[in-house]
Amino acid sequence: MEGPFVKLAMPLVLGSRSPRRVELLASVGVPVIGRPCDVDESPLPEEEPRAYVERIVLAKLRAALQGAQQRPDGRHAVLVADTTVTIDGHILGKPEDGLEAAAMLTRLAGRSHEVLTCYGLAVTGSSAADPGLSGAAEDRVVRTVATRVTMRALSAAEIGRYVASGEPFGKAGAYAIQGLGALLIERIDGSYSGVVGLPLCEVAADLARLGVAESGDREQGP
Repeated sequence: MEGPFVKLAMPLVLGSRSPRRVELLASVGVPVIGRPCDVDESPLPEEEPRAYVERIVLAKLRAALQGAQQRPDGRHAVLVADTTVTIDGHILGKPEDGLEAAAMLTRLAGRSHEVLTCYGLAVTGSSAADPGLSGAAEDRVVRTVATRVTMRALSAAEIGRYVASGEPFGKAGAYAIQGLGALLIERIDGSYSGVVGLPLCEVAADLARLGVAESGDREQGP
């Protein structure tokens, strides 16, 4: 019997409400404990997209660590993330209604845009668990992974049908590449799982680097 490719050395708490992130981690055999943390995700005036996702992730990481320190369940790691779609230097968040979803898709259609997913990872009981800590830490990671996505040209009727499916709602940029939105995408350059919501290759490497997990060749059983 083969063991898990990524074997956790301690519990991993996911500070997110996203079922997609839970599914991504489960797809590579990484179990998580869900403890969503809520922060204000409103962009600041004229805030750059990369600065935005990194600010939100740091806020989520502080909130997740504060929550973890209040629970007497031993040492564990926390993982948080945020994904945004950006085009022409503008942040495209989650559409409020069908009109906004259609406007976002019209803007993206026939063009390339960038998907930024930033994640934060830290271990409780370490210096990184100080919610006020700033700057680099050996026991904390905040990393942004960028993927270039090209959407095919879309007619108004196609956009209308996609919006009517309901899939754009709750999705940054008004589409889901892992669903019907796959039919809209011609090409991606970068991390597919990063577009979905969590860049698994990079996350697995950082889990290993911080000692949260052991990864490598699996032993083959009979």
